[in-house]
Amino acid sequence: MLRRERKVGELLTRRREDAKGIMLKDLEELARTVVDCSFRLHFDLGPSLLESVYEALLAAKLGTNGLRVERQKPIAIEWDGLVIAEGFRADLVVEGRLIVEIKSVEQLAPVHAKQLLTYLRLAKQPLGLLINFGAGTFRQGVKRIVNGHTDFASSRLRVHQNTPE
Repeated sequence: MLRRERKVGELLTRRREDAKGIMLKDLEELARTVVDCSFRLHFDLGPSLLESVYEALLAAKLGTNGLRVERQKPIAIEWDGLVIAEGFRADLVVEGRLIVEIKSVEQLAPVHAKQLLTYLRLAKQPLGLLINFGAGTFRQGVKRIVNGHTDFASSRLRVHQNTPE
């Protein structure tokens, strides 16, 4: 009987680990889709529009790809027993799990990555994308921001990845 319980426990642990792997893989697929759509948007329209225009167009494009996208989604902040229902607004939240912060500036500043990292920590999310449509090339303007997790699948998107210091 004890041996059977141990096998069941090991199986449940394996299933949880497999489910976690699937969730991370899905998150990587979401990130890849957002990056692909963003690249196309940057390629077609260039770096001259307002942030709000890129946000609206990217949200619409992701929606046509079958993804659930929320614009200017309020995220609550909990601190020291206090709850502020609208602590900040995320530019885009894709499928309830991927925060996308959009900028349209010539060059990203370090504070932009820190801003997204703070959003990820408060929302308890592992991954976000910082996309600057104002950069001369798309590659210069896209960054993955990871909230302290090291168990992501290997990804081509890791070129400009920031982690907490």
